Amino acid sequence: MAVSKFNAATSVVDWAKSDAYHNSFLIPNDEVLDFVVKNSVDQGLPDIAVSPAQGKFLNLVAQSIGAKRILEVGTLGGYSSIWMGRALSEDGVLVTLELNEHHAKVARENFTKAGLDDKCKVVIGPAYESMTSLQPRIPFDLVFIDADKRTYPKYFAEAKRLVKKGGIIIVDNVVRYGQVNDLSVGDIDTIGIRELLAYIKEDKEIEATTIATVGERAFDGFLYAIRK
Repeated sequence: MAVSKFNAATSVVDWAKSDAYHNSFLIPNDEVLDFVVKNSVDQGLPDIAVSPAQGKFLNLVAQSIGAKRILEVGTLGGYSSIWMGRALSEDGVLVTLELNEHHAKVARENFTKAGLDDKCKVVIGPAYESMTSLQPRIPFDLVFIDADKRTYPKYFAEAKRLVKKGGIIIVDNVVRYGQVNDLSVGDIDTIGIRELLAYIKEDKEIEATTIATVGERAFDGFLYAIRK
């Protein structure tokens, strides 16, 4: 819903404060997730995981569809994996794809701390190659893509193959400070997002929308898609 006024000078600090205020009502303190964040940063991983509010959103999506099988493209330290893994049923599984062996090691440590090492499985290697090698007997209910943006079109095409009809594909970081629509911005990652949008436009088996967001991860947004 629209609001009547918006201060264009609002800073990332202000957005983070807004997130913190809402989170204080809706997201309880969590020692496990605090450990995951600290352990990841202490071991040299970049501090680029989804925010708590975004993690809770992923958790709620997985709960709302009763997800039993989740695929994640881009593990990092496993923060988003844990949010989604907590929503799985007892017999559920999350497969997460990670290129960097050190990141995968840290993620496994974090899964153990969260009591999810039996549900969250890391596959090491180039994500696209890992995706093409997957031939699941049962398709995934939910796919979350949060990796290198230049490969987003290829990741999305494989996600469509791997997700069930009626399943959900969520793609992170598709707004990038509002620069995707600025054709003077020509870096390879922004181009990858434009190519993804063009791909989806022509795909009659996908319904999708982009939701722009502001918060402690600044001005960005995600794409929410359903395979028809």
